[in-house]
Formats: sequence, C-alpha cells, structure tokens
Amino acid sequence: MQPVSRATVQAFYEAYGSQDPARLAAFLDDDIRWMISGPVDVLRFCGQRRGKAAVLEVIEHLVPSTFTVTGFAPETMLIDGDQVATLSTLAGQLIEGRRSIRYRIAHFLRFRDGKLTEFCSVIDSFDAAEQVLGHAINTSLAEAPADLATRSDRIAL
Repeated sequence: MQPVSRATVQAFYEAYGSQDPARLAAFLDDDIRWMISGPVDVLRFCGQRRGKAAVLEVIEHLVPSTFTVTGFAPETMLIDGDQVATLSTLAGQLIEGRRSIRYRIAHFLRFRDGKLTEFCSVIDSFDAAEQVLGHAINTSLAEAPADLATRSDRIAL
C-alpha cells in the first residue's frame, strides 16, 4: 500500500467537480469499482459500475440527463494511507423543470499508484429523490399498497 497524497485527492476532486470526462479519466483505474447509493428509478446515475468506460458513461450521459452540476464542495477530508473519506455538498440544476437541487454526499475512496480503484458514494438519497421529483415522498404505511402495508407480518424477527 502506497499512501495517496492530498494533492492527488484534491486534483481528483477538481476533475470530479468539473464533470469533464477527459480530466476525470486520468484519475480512474481501468478496472475501477464505482458505486453510488440511491434509488436508480429516480436517479439513473446511481448503482454499481465496473471499469473506466462504465464510469465515464455515468459522467458523460447519465448525470447530465438528470441535472447539470453547478457546484461541488468537499467540506471534510480524511486521508489514511491509500483510503480517503470525504463529506461534501453537491449543487445542481435539474434538466426537467430547471429547479435547483442541493444535497450532501459522503465518499469513500481507495487509490493505487495515483489512480482511483474504488469509489463509494453515499448520498442523502431520500432528500435528493424528493428534490428531483419536486415533491415529498409519502412514507405513510396507511396509504401504501395493501401488500406492502402487511409486509411486516411476513418478516421474521
């Protein structure tokens, strides 16, 4: 394990925030494991990807089909050897409806030889999904479909 430098991490985040695929590609390992938590039905860029081409597809097509990134601000960063944890805020403007959105993200990264090999993004997906949808998500079981409302009866504790 070779430690990653703060300069490399900061350069990665500058490329990530720019959403420029060519800049970002320079930091990606060919066999990168990329995961963004969240509801794939609402946020199509969420889910697991493997390999540089799949990640660049997310950056070039899936994110821009949902919103334009207008800001990305890493607030807290912890580097431990080849691993990095950050807490950030992402801002954007939705393609449909042109509403502004803003939500928090935690990233867990792993680097090898200056290249990103693992990317795990945990977003405040409930908040992000409500902003993308433009309304609050009903969480009341009283109004849920009957099979979902009784599901707790089938769950063994």
